Amino acid sequence: MALADIRQRPGVLLGAAILLHVVLISAQVNTASGLPVLQVVTFGSFSEVQRATMALVGGVRGVWSGYIALQHVEAENTALKQEMQTLQIRLQEERAEAQRTDNLRQLLELRERAGLDTTAAEVIAAAASPEFRTVTIDKGSSHGLQTDMAVISPAGVVGRVILPSGRAAKVQLLIDRNAAAGALIERTRVQGVVVGFGDGSLRMEYVPGTADVKTGDLVVTSGIDGIYPKGFVIGTIDHVDRGLGQYHEITVRPAVDFSRLEEVLVVRTLPASRAVPEGGE
Repeated sequence: MALADIRQRPGVLLGAAILLHVVLISAQVNTASGLPVLQVVTFGSFSEVQRATMALVGGVRGVWSGYIALQHVEAENTALKQEMQTLQIRLQEERAEAQRTDNLRQLLELRERAGLDTTAAEVIAAAASPEFRTVTIDKGSSHGLQTDMAVISPAGVVGRVILPSGRAAKVQLLIDRNAAAGALIERTRVQGVVVGFGDGSLRMEYVPGTADVKTGDLVVTSGIDGIYPKGFVIGTIDHVDRGLGQYHEITVRPAVDFSRLEEVLVVRTLPASRAVPEGGE
């Protein structure tokens, strides 16, 4: 404010003079405790400002500490989730390995029980078309495999080798619409032929309408087709329609779950009907 303006406003000069006078008096007058009034007032004012400032700083510090703690918790949660995912993957791998070990154990038991020359193989591919139900295994002609060798699993008959190559072979599954196997009903020894329908089911044909057939009867290989050794499980009779014809119409539920094939045995021992006598050709 300019000096001329102040002179034109005597009230301002008077107020400033009074304030200065009060300050000077406060600096000289003491309180009951002996401290100057000005010092007490100034200290009180500054202490309030300081208290407010510290409260603000404390609040900011608390918010920041909370933010840091939250970030730490989130980092821990992320680490725990990653560790859990790793453990889940490891658990799945261990379960798969345990299942594979169990499958191999069952194959070994089947080999010992059957008393046949067999070789274990792993399914490495499957046909995408439902019209042709085939799988590829990781053993071939270099392992002694030949066309029409039977393929089995601990559950039962799988199919036959139709195309062996050096280190792999294509296997026609029994449920293929072009597949067939000589069969008999274990309970009554009635014979027939099991054929695939391409839809995952089997039919047993050429069973006389007068034959004793019941739902739940076990169907096994008869060994007369020259491919499958006698006595291997094919499945169980799911439905019998006596119909009006000469033969029963029989639906067979496969014993093998073809959607879960992993390990199989290829039978390298020829059935008796195909075995070549010594000295024969």
